[in-house]
Amino acid sequence: MKKNLLFALSLMVMAAMLLAACAPAATPAPAAPAEPAAPAVEPTKAPEPVVEPTKAPEAPAEVALRWRTRPDNQAEIDLYSTISQDLDASLEGITLAYEPGGSESSSYQDVLKTEIANGTAPDVFWIPGTDVADFAKRGLIMDLKAMADKTEGFKTTDFYEGPMFHMTFSPTTNKAGDALWGLPRDVSTFVLYLNLDLIAEAGADDPRELAKEGKWDWAAFLDVAQKVTALGTDIYGYGANAWWGPYGVWLNSAGGGFFNADRTACALDTDASIAGLEFERKLYVDEKVAVPYGEDSEPPFMAGKVAMFQNGRWATPGVRSNAKFNWDVVELPTGANGQGNWLFWGAYAVNAETAHPEEAWKLVQALTTAETQGKISALGANIPSRVSQEAFDAFLTFTPPANNQAFLNGIDPKNKPTAEGPLWAGSWPDYDAVMGPMISSVMNGEMTIEDFKAKICTEANKAFAQ
Repeated sequence: MKKNLLFALSLMVMAAMLLAACAPAATPAPAAPAEPAAPAVEPTKAPEPVVEPTKAPEAPAEVALRWRTRPDNQAEIDLYSTISQDLDASLEGITLAYEPGGSESSSYQDVLKTEIANGTAPDVFWIPGTDVADFAKRGLIMDLKAMADKTEGFKTTDFYEGPMFHMTFSPTTNKAGDALWGLPRDVSTFVLYLNLDLIAEAGADDPRELAKEGKWDWAAFLDVAQKVTALGTDIYGYGANAWWGPYGVWLNSAGGGFFNADRTACALDTDASIAGLEFERKLYVDEKVAVPYGEDSEPPFMAGKVAMFQNGRWATPGVRSNAKFNWDVVELPTGANGQGNWLFWGAYAVNAETAHPEEAWKLVQALTTAETQGKISALGANIPSRVSQEAFDAFLTFTPPANNQAFLNGIDPKNKPTAEGPLWAGSWPDYDAVMGPMISSVMNGEMTIEDFKAKICTEANKAFAQ
């Protein structure tokens, strides 16, 4: 029985073991996912500077300036163009454009006024001395005094006093020295251009020798004119053109003139002015030694029919080119008050509306240096406006004529030249419009000296009442 029981128990143990062997193995619990590693913290660094490539410094923008003169001929146009190119190269930061203007007439000035009003005028331009006051009072040109006062080395005394009186006159203060309307481009004065062949043929004294001896006066002048005129029909001792300059010298030489001392009233009726007018009338009406008044005297002079032709330095190039006779020049004859010469001039001014006043002022200075003026004088038409022995010496080399000293003698202050100039207290064009026709009537024998004296200032003074 025990045997059976033991056998049964053995079977049960064996069965259990078999079941255990056949059972599937237990599935292990999944492992927790690993935490991602924290990124390593780098220490904060300052950002490195961005290195830009090195650039060359930008050149300042060029300032473009336009400027204008009134040339007389193509040779002058060519010269001014060359001067403009030279200055363009030397003036740092400035580009120049040169524009030739028209002839010296009212149209030239009128064109400028219209262009200024329209905003199309050049930055710098030349104007005649007689127009400075008109342009200044209209506000068309710039007062440069403030800039000039700050310009090292600049002095108004480097230029002739006569023109600079007008260039520095202030209509606000009524004084010279209180403004600066520009600088004179050049000056000129009258001489007598001589046909030496005619004078020798007539057996007259050489005016140059008379001048050296201090004997060249009105009487000696008339003597030469009479002897040459006696040579025959259509031969004249003297010739001058009909404008205020030629007849003005006779009034000035007598101690008279167009205006009173402060240029505020007519002085054409004074005894001295009338004496000068009477002598000139004698040349045309009584002695008939002059080319008829109102006719152009230059053609008959070039044709060899006039002994003494009164004109300025600007006539020299034409005489050089066209005269087929021996010629030279001599200063004007002296009267009671000396030669009575004029000092003619024109000036560079700055457009009041220019966008570049400082650069324009630099250009005005460059255009009036001794070097630039020397180049212009070499053509023979101009005298430098700078008072400089160096300039004088250079001018004397520009021959012919051989006697260039005659021009400088005319400018010499001891010979009392009257500076061409505007009327600050009146209208020069209006004054000239009255004076010119009445003097023409006297020279043509249509009006007596007495009638002229009685009427002239009543009419001419209207130019001041504006």
